[in-house]
Amino acid sequence: MKVPLLDLKIQYREIKEEVEQALRDVFDSQQFILGPKVQEFEKIIADYCNCKYAVGVSSGTDAILISLMAEGITWGDYIITTPYTFFATAGAIARVGATPIFVDIEPDTYNMDPDKLEELLKSLKYEEIKKIKAIVPIHLFGQCADMEPIINLARKYDLSVIEDSAQAIGSLYRYSNGEMKKAGSIGDYGAFSFFPSKNLGGFGDGGMVVTNDEERYNLLKILRVHGANPKYYHAVIGGNFRLDAIQATILIIKSRYLDKWTDNRIKNAETYKILFESEGLFEFISLPIEKTGRHVYNQFVIRVEKKRDELKKFLFDNGIGTEIYYPVPLHLQECFKHLGYKRGDFPVSEMASETTLALPVYPELTEEQIIFVVKKIKEFIEKSY
Repeated sequence: MKVPLLDLKIQYREIKEEVEQALRDVFDSQQFILGPKVQEFEKIIADYCNCKYAVGVSSGTDAILISLMAEGITWGDYIITTPYTFFATAGAIARVGATPIFVDIEPDTYNMDPDKLEELLKSLKYEEIKKIKAIVPIHLFGQCADMEPIINLARKYDLSVIEDSAQAIGSLYRYSNGEMKKAGSIGDYGAFSFFPSKNLGGFGDGGMVVTNDEERYNLLKILRVHGANPKYYHAVIGGNFRLDAIQATILIIKSRYLDKWTDNRIKNAETYKILFESEGLFEFISLPIEKTGRHVYNQFVIRVEKKRDELKKFLFDNGIGTEIYYPVPLHLQECFKHLGYKRGDFPVSEMASETTLALPVYPELTEEQIIFVVKKIKEFIEKSY
């Protein structure tokens, strides 16, 4: 049996006729850059995230980048984030000339550890605190970071908050008083990606920034068109961060299916958990806990304390697709060597990089396929442990 990590062809067959008809309408209109389709999609995402405003941009990476630009972050500024994530987060920080300052993650969610964040802030001198301008928590794998204490610390130290929500559209965060908020709606900005592999993915790159602040919204719209307002008049320097109408049109259609697809991901994750339990596999593997609300499972990640790479190869040899997110934490990447971090500085992130493995969880995955994956994991463990 073949079980790919992701199979977008099945999803496309379900919506093929809708997409092709909608694209023909775009081709007939010859309106490809921004325009009414982008505006329509922006309203859909703003409403979905319970935000007042949304600005369509060219990618999830650019969603982070333009948010940093809107905050005026530049050379000499410090931005706090975590080292266990995709490169784009810290890469965008570096591209505006700022310095990423890392804090470790929680071992049971892989998201920013608020206690470590507080320790860092308390340890810095006044001159260093003045250089910190923002916190960028990542909602990794589809679960919100523990935002309430992060927001409280941000307000205490007068820092803006940019939620990296690339993997978490539709994820919910539960406050201590029971209030629930959508990913992206909690901080000053929420940055989303519509890369094809995301829960809501386009047919290429695309992104979105959401905010509840009208001034920030207006600045984001100016920054995405080279800082022009009106056209050809530039009070600020922006960039070419425009979402195109083709991607917006496709994403409008796919957004109608998003909650159904997310429910299927959650169901698939629950099936894995039931099977792991019934097969007695939790003695050998562990899962992140669902700590803060609704987990939307952009990835379904297990932790294997021993022989992770051997398991990955065994599953590959048996036709099962997997992925390691992420094999090298950011503080150990060659391009960030100048920051002075070393192995051992962020032990939880390093542990996650060395022991985690993502299994297939896409919406169209069948129960039969999940049973096969679990069967092969058990077979490997019985042979190897």
